[in-house]
Amino acid sequence: MLTLAPIIAIIVLFLFSALKVLNEYERGVIFRLGRVIKTKGPGLIILIPVIDRMIRMSLRIITLDVPHQDVITKDNVSIKVNAVVYYRVVDPQKAVLEVEDVHFATSQLAQTTLRSVCGAVELDEILAHRDKINTKIQVILDEQTDAWGVKISTVELKHIDLPQEMQRAMAKQAEAERERRAKVINAEGEFQAADKLAQAAEIISAKPQALQLRYLQTMREMAAESKAATILPIPLDLLKMLPELIREDRPRGPRDEPRE
Repeated sequence: MLTLAPIIAIIVLFLFSALKVLNEYERGVIFRLGRVIKTKGPGLIILIPVIDRMIRMSLRIITLDVPHQDVITKDNVSIKVNAVVYYRVVDPQKAVLEVEDVHFATSQLAQTTLRSVCGAVELDEILAHRDKINTKIQVILDEQTDAWGVKISTVELKHIDLPQEMQRAMAKQAEAERERRAKVINAEGEFQAADKLAQAAEIISAKPQALQLRYLQTMREMAAESKAATILPIPLDLLKMLPELIREDRPRGPRDEPRE
Protein backbone atom coordinates (compact mmCIF):
# COMPACT_ATOMS: atom_id res chain seq x y z
CA MET A 1 0.00 0.00 0.00
CA LEU A 2 2.84 2.36 0.78
CA THR A 3 4.39 1.80 -2.67
CA LEU A 4 1.11 2.58 -4.45
CA ALA A 5 0.64 5.97 -2.80
CA PRO A 6 3.32 7.78 -4.88
CA ILE A 7 1.94 6.23 -8.07
CA ILE A 8 -1.59 7.34 -7.26
CA ALA A 9 -0.34 10.84 -6.46
CA ILE A 10 1.51 11.00 -9.78
CA ILE A 11 -1.63 9.86 -11.66
CA VAL A 12 -3.75 12.47 -9.90
CA LEU A 13 -1.27 15.22 -10.71
CA PHE A 14 -1.11 14.03 -14.33
CA LEU A 15 -4.88 14.10 -14.71
CA PHE A 16 -5.10 17.48 -12.99
CA SER A 17 -2.59 19.01 -15.38
CA ALA A 18 -3.74 17.13 -18.49
CA LEU A 19 -7.52 17.53 -18.29
CA LYS A 20 -8.96 20.98 -18.92
CA VAL A 21 -12.54 22.10 -19.26
CA LEU A 22 -13.46 25.05 -21.44
CA ASN A 23 -16.81 26.79 -21.21
CA GLU A 24 -19.07 27.33 -24.20
CA TYR A 25 -17.82 30.91 -24.66
CA GLU A 26 -14.14 29.99 -24.29
CA ARG A 27 -11.52 28.68 -26.69
CA GLY A 28 -8.05 27.39 -25.93
CA VAL A 29 -4.99 28.08 -28.09
CA ILE A 30 -2.65 25.05 -27.67
CA PHE A 31 1.11 25.44 -27.84
CA ARG A 32 3.19 22.26 -28.14
CA LEU A 33 6.86 22.81 -27.51
CA GLY A 34 6.37 26.50 -28.36
CA ARG A 35 4.47 25.97 -31.61
CA VAL A 36 0.73 26.47 -32.13
CA ILE A 37 -0.99 23.26 -33.14
CA LYS A 38 -4.69 24.15 -33.04
CA THR A 39 -7.49 25.93 -31.21
CA LYS A 40 -9.65 23.66 -29.08
CA GLY A 41 -12.89 23.94 -27.17
CA PRO A 42 -15.42 24.10 -25.76
CA GLY A 43 -15.68 21.06 -23.49
CA LEU A 44 -13.10 18.65 -22.15
CA ILE A 45 -9.65 18.69 -23.69
CA ILE A 46 -6.52 16.69 -22.89
CA LEU A 47 -3.07 18.23 -22.76
CA ILE A 48 0.31 16.58 -22.51
CA PRO A 49 1.89 17.79 -19.27
CA VAL A 50 5.10 19.80 -19.60
CA ILE A 51 4.87 19.64 -23.40
CA ASP A 52 1.55 21.40 -24.05
CA ARG A 53 0.50 24.85 -22.85
CA MET A 54 -2.92 26.39 -23.27
CA ILE A 55 -4.03 30.04 -23.34
CA ARG A 56 -7.72 30.68 -22.69
CA MET A 57 -9.54 33.26 -24.77
CA SER A 58 -13.10 34.45 -24.22
CA LEU A 59 -15.38 35.03 -27.21
CA ARG A 60 -17.96 37.12 -25.36
CA ILE A 61 -18.52 40.80 -26.10
CA ILE A 62 -16.28 42.97 -23.95
CA THR A 63 -17.31 46.46 -22.81
CA LEU A 64 -14.40 48.89 -22.91
CA ASP A 65 -14.86 52.22 -21.12
CA VAL A 66 -12.61 54.76 -22.81
CA PRO A 67 -11.60 57.40 -20.21
CA HIS A 68 -11.95 61.13 -20.76
CA GLN A 69 -9.64 62.44 -23.46
CA ASP A 70 -8.54 66.08 -23.77
CA VAL A 71 -9.32 67.12 -27.34
CA ILE A 72 -8.88 70.39 -29.23
CA THR A 73 -11.44 70.50 -32.03
CA LYS A 74 -10.91 71.89 -35.50
CA ASP A 75 -12.34 75.26 -34.46
CA ASN A 76 -9.90 75.43 -31.48
CA VAL A 77 -12.32 74.52 -28.68
CA SER A 78 -10.90 72.50 -25.78
CA ILE A 79 -13.25 69.70 -24.70
CA LYS A 80 -13.16 66.39 -22.85
CA VAL A 81 -14.73 63.36 -24.51
CA ASN A 82 -15.20 59.79 -23.32
CA ALA A 83 -16.73 56.82 -25.07
CA VAL A 84 -17.65 53.15 -24.73
CA VAL A 85 -16.49 50.44 -27.15
CA TYR A 86 -18.08 47.01 -27.57
CA TYR A 87 -15.84 44.39 -29.16
CA ARG A 88 -15.18 40.65 -29.12
CA VAL A 89 -12.48 38.23 -30.20
CA VAL A 90 -13.46 36.32 -33.34
CA ASP A 91 -10.10 34.63 -34.03
CA PRO A 92 -8.42 33.46 -30.79
CA GLN A 93 -5.25 32.35 -32.59
CA LYS A 94 -4.63 35.80 -34.09
CA ALA A 95 -5.47 37.47 -30.78
CA VAL A 96 -2.71 35.44 -29.12
CA LEU A 97 -0.06 35.50 -31.84
CA GLU A 98 -0.36 38.98 -33.38
CA VAL A 99 -0.45 41.12 -30.24
CA GLU A 100 0.92 40.70 -26.74
CA ASP A 101 -2.18 41.90 -24.85
CA VAL A 102 -5.16 42.26 -27.15
CA HIS A 103 -7.36 44.03 -24.61
CA PHE A 104 -4.75 46.61 -23.63
CA ALA A 105 -3.89 47.23 -27.28
CA THR A 106 -7.54 47.74 -28.19
CA SER A 107 -7.96 50.18 -25.30
CA GLN A 108 -4.96 52.28 -26.31
CA LEU A 109 -6.01 52.29 -29.95
CA ALA A 110 -9.52 53.41 -29.00
CA GLN A 111 -8.14 56.35 -27.00
CA THR A 112 -5.87 57.59 -29.77
CA THR A 113 -8.57 57.15 -32.42
CA LEU A 114 -11.09 59.06 -30.31
CA ARG A 115 -8.68 62.00 -29.96
CA SER A 116 -7.72 62.07 -33.64
CA VAL A 117 -11.30 61.84 -34.99
CA CYS A 118 -12.76 64.44 -32.60
CA GLY A 119 -9.81 66.75 -33.21
CA ALA A 120 -10.40 66.71 -36.98
CA VAL A 121 -13.99 68.04 -36.83
CA GLU A 122 -15.68 71.13 -35.41
CA LEU A 123 -17.58 71.24 -32.14
CA ASP A 124 -20.95 71.76 -33.82
CA GLU A 125 -20.47 68.58 -35.85
CA ILE A 126 -19.62 66.58 -32.72
CA LEU A 127 -22.75 67.83 -30.95
CA ALA A 128 -25.15 67.63 -33.90
CA HIS A 129 -23.83 64.56 -35.77
CA ARG A 130 -22.75 62.21 -33.00
CA ASP A 131 -23.83 59.12 -34.95
CA LYS A 132 -21.52 60.10 -37.80
CA ILE A 133 -18.58 60.42 -35.40
CA ASN A 134 -19.42 57.05 -33.81
CA THR A 135 -19.49 55.33 -37.19
CA LYS A 136 -16.20 56.90 -38.25
CA ILE A 137 -14.43 55.77 -35.07
CA GLN A 138 -15.89 52.27 -35.40
CA VAL A 139 -14.70 51.89 -39.00
CA ILE A 140 -11.15 52.99 -38.12
CA LEU A 141 -10.94 50.69 -35.10
CA ASP A 142 -12.39 47.75 -37.02
CA GLU A 143 -9.81 48.13 -39.78
CA GLN A 144 -6.92 48.36 -37.31
CA THR A 145 -7.99 45.46 -35.09
CA ASP A 146 -8.94 43.09 -37.90
CA ALA A 147 -5.36 41.78 -37.98
CA TRP A 148 -5.65 40.99 -34.26
CA GLY A 149 -8.75 38.83 -34.70
CA VAL A 150 -10.97 41.43 -33.00
CA LYS A 151 -14.36 42.66 -34.25
CA ILE A 152 -15.57 46.11 -33.12
CA SER A 153 -19.33 45.90 -32.67
CA THR A 154 -20.32 49.40 -31.52
CA VAL A 155 -18.73 52.71 -30.53
CA GLU A 156 -20.75 55.33 -28.64
CA LEU A 157 -19.70 58.75 -27.38
CA LYS A 158 -20.88 58.95 -23.77
CA HIS A 159 -20.22 62.47 -22.56
CA ILE A 160 -18.83 65.70 -23.98
CA ASP A 161 -17.54 68.06 -21.30
CA LEU A 162 -17.51 71.70 -22.44
CA PRO A 163 -15.78 74.61 -20.67
CA GLN A 164 -17.98 76.96 -18.68
CA GLU A 165 -17.21 79.85 -21.03
CA MET A 166 -18.35 77.82 -24.02
CA GLN A 167 -21.52 76.73 -22.25
CA ARG A 168 -22.41 80.36 -21.51
CA ALA A 169 -21.66 81.37 -25.11
CA MET A 170 -23.84 78.56 -26.45
CA ALA A 171 -26.65 79.54 -24.06
CA LYS A 172 -26.47 83.15 -25.31
CA GLN A 173 -26.49 81.95 -28.89
CA ALA A 174 -29.55 79.78 -28.27
CA GLU A 175 -31.33 82.65 -26.51
CA ALA A 176 -30.56 85.03 -29.38
CA GLU A 177 -31.83 82.45 -31.87
CA ARG A 178 -35.11 82.10 -29.95
CA GLU A 179 -35.51 85.88 -29.83
CA ARG A 180 -34.87 86.09 -33.57
CA ARG A 181 -37.53 83.48 -34.26
CA ALA A 182 -40.00 85.28 -31.98
CA LYS A 183 -39.42 88.57 -33.78
CA VAL A 184 -39.81 86.94 -37.19
CA ILE A 185 -43.07 85.27 -36.11
CA ASN A 186 -44.33 88.56 -34.67
CA ALA A 187 -43.44 90.41 -37.88
CA GLU A 188 -45.20 87.78 -39.98
CA GLY A 189 -48.29 88.15 -37.78
CA GLU A 190 -48.24 91.94 -38.15
CA PHE A 191 -47.88 91.61 -41.91
CA GLN A 192 -50.82 89.22 -42.17
CA ALA A 193 -52.92 91.43 -39.90
CA ALA A 194 -52.11 94.52 -42.00
CA ASP A 195 -53.01 92.63 -45.15
CA LYS A 196 -56.38 91.61 -43.72
CA LEU A 197 -57.05 95.16 -42.47
CA ALA A 198 -56.29 96.54 -45.92
CA GLN A 199 -58.74 94.08 -47.45
CA ALA A 200 -61.37 95.03 -44.86
CA ALA A 201 -60.84 98.74 -45.56
CA GLU A 202 -61.41 98.16 -49.28
CA ILE A 203 -64.66 96.31 -48.56
CA ILE A 204 -65.90 99.04 -46.17
CA SER A 205 -64.97 101.81 -48.62
CA ALA A 206 -66.95 100.07 -51.33
CA LYS A 207 -69.93 99.39 -49.04
CA PRO A 208 -70.21 101.89 -46.15
CA GLN A 209 -73.08 99.87 -44.65
CA ALA A 210 -70.50 97.33 -43.48
CA LEU A 211 -69.06 99.90 -41.07
CA GLN A 212 -72.47 100.40 -39.47
CA LEU A 213 -72.90 96.62 -39.10
CA ARG A 214 -69.48 96.36 -37.50
CA TYR A 215 -70.41 99.20 -35.15
CA LEU A 216 -73.59 97.43 -34.08
CA GLN A 217 -71.71 94.15 -33.55
CA THR A 218 -69.16 95.90 -31.34
CA MET A 219 -71.95 97.47 -29.28
CA ARG A 220 -73.56 94.07 -28.76
CA GLU A 221 -70.26 92.55 -27.59
CA MET A 222 -69.70 95.39 -25.14
CA ALA A 223 -73.26 95.13 -23.80
CA ALA A 224 -72.77 91.41 -23.10
CA GLU A 225 -70.18 92.29 -20.42
CA SER A 226 -72.11 93.52 -17.38
CA LYS A 227 -69.14 95.21 -15.70
CA ALA A 228 -67.77 96.86 -18.78
CA ALA A 229 -68.37 100.55 -19.39
CA THR A 230 -70.26 101.25 -22.60
CA ILE A 231 -68.48 103.65 -24.94
CA LEU A 232 -70.39 105.24 -27.80
CA PRO A 233 -68.01 106.04 -30.63
CA ILE A 234 -68.81 109.12 -32.71
CA PRO A 235 -68.08 108.92 -36.44
CA LEU A 236 -65.42 111.29 -37.71
CA ASP A 237 -67.67 112.48 -40.52
CA LEU A 238 -70.15 113.78 -37.95
CA LEU A 239 -67.39 115.73 -36.20
CA LYS A 240 -66.39 117.31 -39.48
CA MET A 241 -69.99 118.34 -40.21
CA LEU A 242 -70.56 119.74 -36.69
CA PRO A 243 -69.05 123.25 -37.29
CA GLU A 244 -71.16 123.71 -40.40
CA LEU A 245 -74.32 122.73 -38.51
CA ILE A 246 -73.49 125.20 -35.72
CA ARG A 247 -73.01 128.05 -38.20
CA GLU A 248 -76.32 127.27 -39.88
CA ASP A 249 -78.26 127.17 -36.59
CA ARG A 250 -76.75 130.39 -35.16
CA PRO A 251 -79.03 133.51 -35.61
CA ARG A 252 -77.60 136.04 -37.95
CA GLY A 253 -76.87 139.56 -36.74
CA PRO A 254 -76.13 142.80 -38.56
CA ARG A 255 -72.51 141.78 -38.89
CA ASP A 256 -73.43 138.49 -40.58
CA GLU A 257 -75.42 140.15 -43.34
CA PRO A 258 -73.65 140.26 -46.62
CA ARG A 259 -72.10 143.60 -47.49
CA GLU A 260 -73.04 145.34 -50.71
